[in-house]
This record gives sequence, C-alpha cells and structure tokens, in this order.
Amino acid sequence: MSGMISRCLVVGSGSIARRHIANLRQLLPQAEVACVSASGRVVAPDETLATVCLASFDEAIGWQPELAVIASPAPLHLDHAVALLETGISVLIEKPLSDSLSRHDELATRLAPWRDRIEVAYNLRFLSSFRRMQSLIEDQIVGRIHSVHIDLGQYLPDWRPGSDYRGNVSAKRSLGGGVLLELSHEFDYLTHLFGRFDSVFCVTGQSGLLDIDVEDRADLLITRADGLIAQVHMDFLQRKANRRCKVIGEHGNLLWDLIDNSITLESGLGQEALFSESEVDRNEMYLELLRGFIDFAQGHAARRITYEDGLFVLRMVDAMRQSSTTGLPVSLTSA
Repeated sequence: MSGMISRCLVVGSGSIARRHIANLRQLLPQAEVACVSASGRVVAPDETLATVCLASFDEAIGWQPELAVIASPAPLHLDHAVALLETGISVLIEKPLSDSLSRHDELATRLAPWRDRIEVAYNLRFLSSFRRMQSLIEDQIVGRIHSVHIDLGQYLPDWRPGSDYRGNVSAKRSLGGGVLLELSHEFDYLTHLFGRFDSVFCVTGQSGLLDIDVEDRADLLITRADGLIAQVHMDFLQRKANRRCKVIGEHGNLLWDLIDNSITLESGLGQEALFSESEVDRNEMYLELLRGFIDFAQGHAARRITYEDGLFVLRMVDAMRQSSTTGLPVSLTSA
C-alpha cells in the first residue's frame, strides 16, 4: 500500500485535519503529506505533522496529490471537493457532507459525474461496538424492533480545553456548527443500522448559556411506515459526557454505550454483557477509515460510506431544520 501512493493532501489545519495528517504519515510512511489551510493563511511547518505546507488551495491543486482529505469547515467542503474531483482526485470529505442542502444543490450538477469518487468520514462505523451492534441486529437477537432511543451530549467548553470553544467550528453558524450537524454521526449510524426513515419532527433550542449562535440542543421523533420509531436527544450542555443508544425489541433491549464501548442485553431474566472493550484505541477508527479510503482511491476496494449516505444525512438535517421552524413533521421520503 505505501509504495503506490506518493502524495496526499489534507485541506484544513484544525484538530481533525491534524489527526488525518498524523494517520496518513503512519499508514503511508514513504509518502509526502501536504497541508493547506482552508482560510488561506500559511500554515507554519511546526503546526502540523505535514511534510509539505502549501500556501494556497490553487497551489495544492497544482501539487497534484493522488488523494485528498477535505477537513475544512463544512460550508467549504463541496467547493474544495469539486475542484479536486474535476482534476481526477478521489476525496474523503469530513462529516457532514456540507452545512446545508441548498449549498449542496448549488454544486449538484458539477458533483454528479464524480459521485463515485467520494467517501464521507462517518468514522463511528469503525468503532468495534458498532460492528457488534450491526451483527446483533442482523441476527435479530431481540426479535422485532419497536423503537430506538438515542441520547448524547457533552458540555461544549470541555470538548477542546486548550482553546476558546466559542471560536470553534461547533459553535459558529458560519462554519457549519450546531448540534444537528456536529453530532450527525448519530443520523448516519441510525440509518445504516435500521434503514431509512419516512418522517421527522424536531424541536431545537438555544439555551443562551454558551454564548454561541447555533442550536445547543435538539429533540427528534423520527418515524417510518412500518411502525419503527426513533427518539433522539442531543445537546452541548451535559456536564458528564453521554452517548448511548437503546434498542427496544420484542425479546428484550440492547443497551449500547458508545463511550464505554459496551453492549448489554436487558431482558426479563436480567442483564447480560454481550460486548465490552473500554480500553479501545479510539484512533483506530480513523486509521481504519483511511485504510479503506486509500484502498478505494487506488481502485482496490469499493466505497464504504458513500456520497449518497452523506447526502441522505444532509437531507435529514434539512428536514429537521424545517420542522423546527414550522412546528410540523417533515417528510423524508423524497430524499
């Protein structure tokens, strides 16, 4: 693998971009890994682990990378992606695909020929407990599933203690922040594990406690014609980090804790631990994401998290925003 790719580009210089740079250096030790800032500023050589720092996006295109990771703010994702795709470069786009459906639609015609060259970085699919959940659901361990309950939150100022949270992507509307986009991993795994849904009702709120211009909490009711219901709560406010999913089935419940990386079966007989790997290296998710993308970019493997997957999540978020504004359910069936 390392002998075939010689030039990798990462667009962006924030925390997730720096993680991707470090991981590309690990996976492709003989390759040059370049970084270009999304804002146009010159990245200092000691700011990231990149072997090359490029002064502009145009220079990055001219550098002729063989693959690219788009880790710029969400409003810029597709502008950067289209420019790279049109030169024949496969791209991995950090979640979400974009910050709005309207911004996507502006570029849809240019994107259309290149959809098969895009992957989207919903890395939770590579968490070991996710894979076990997938197999348990496929094996129908709890029988028919009646409902799914997702609860997640963490106090936003605690996310990156070394920086002022109010300037980070999560906190700024202009950069694609807010709980619906920032925590959209849950929408990806929900649809991947249980299939697509038909309708969503959403209530969002801004507590005013964080001095940010985006929603810091959301409550969702997502439904489907076959009777499956998903309830989702997400926020930037919980002082103790929480990320759980409860699956209620005819024979019992599956309790999935994504922070503890554990799964418990709950039934009339009590509780049974089905999976526990609390000491897992979380970076392995990102490494596995990049391994697959590198193989895909070389033509050795199919895409795993597709453009279409990312677009459906974006359509869900757009419907959630509409519902929050109108106070009415919004259909997802046209997505």
